[in-house]
Amino acid sequence: MKKEITIEQQRKRRIYKKRRERFLDWLTFVIVGFFALLFLMPTVLTITNSFMSTTEISANYGQIFSNAGADAKTFISEKVNLKFIPDMVSFSQYKTAFITSPVYLLKFWNSVILTVPIVAGQVLVAAGASYCFARNRSKLANGIFFVYVVLMLMPYQVTLVPNYLVSEWLHILDTRWAIILPGIFAPFSVFILTKFMRRIPTAMIEAAKLDGANEFQIFTRIFLPLCKGTIYSVIILVFIDYWNMVEQPLILLSDSELHPLSVFLSKVNTEDAGLAFAVATVYMVPTLLIFLYSEDYLVEGIAYSGGIKG
Repeated sequence: MKKEITIEQQRKRRIYKKRRERFLDWLTFVIVGFFALLFLMPTVLTITNSFMSTTEISANYGQIFSNAGADAKTFISEKVNLKFIPDMVSFSQYKTAFITSPVYLLKFWNSVILTVPIVAGQVLVAAGASYCFARNRSKLANGIFFVYVVLMLMPYQVTLVPNYLVSEWLHILDTRWAIILPGIFAPFSVFILTKFMRRIPTAMIEAAKLDGANEFQIFTRIFLPLCKGTIYSVIILVFIDYWNMVEQPLILLSDSELHPLSVFLSKVNTEDAGLAFAVATVYMVPTLLIFLYSEDYLVEGIAYSGGIKG
């Protein structure tokens, strides 16, 4: 009898445990889903509101944008109506951005011209520098790498004045090179790739040397293929960082014709809210496509660099 009671109790405990685990799973799903919707709401709001007419946007948010240039202490008496579905779909904002006012497309291509060379150059420089740091473990190399880490931890505003002075000395101030060159030699990518390359087993390198491989072949046939996931993650992070840059163009480029769309968007907001929604939507497309296409590589690269995988 005692044995039967014990078995029955064990069965009830298993059922209770399964129900508790199921409840915790659902609770976790609800909490994560809530925060996911909360973080996605501004993006969804921007996309849907870009298809609203100017009249509808003014009716919903006009009180906010009418006070955008006023004192921050201005009291807004009217309630703001957040709408995710427009009453009538309108493409007038996109017509203005792509056809009527080509200045927005010009700013978009300014962003591309500034960001793409920075990403490509930074990855190339970082790959070579990281290989040197990984293969050379001397005190001098470790000291230089420590300087890279210190520079990476500094906010960009700290190095902005030295960048300005160096750009003026090189006579590249007020040109795109004042943005591109400091971006190419930024220390972030070097740190990430070095941390990964130093984890590559030395046995693989010694085996390649026994097969007659030189340093260039070791770099191109062993290190680069193994670093593919980390390189993809670096490309994504660097692209997002410089695609959204604001301080660098404002300080180093006095000619507004060279400013990227990230700087220009702040000026559009107070002039035409609907146009700002449309331009912001177009501006998000490259970042979203890159992230969605390379999401697996990003996770893999961060996992390897962070030491989760061996």
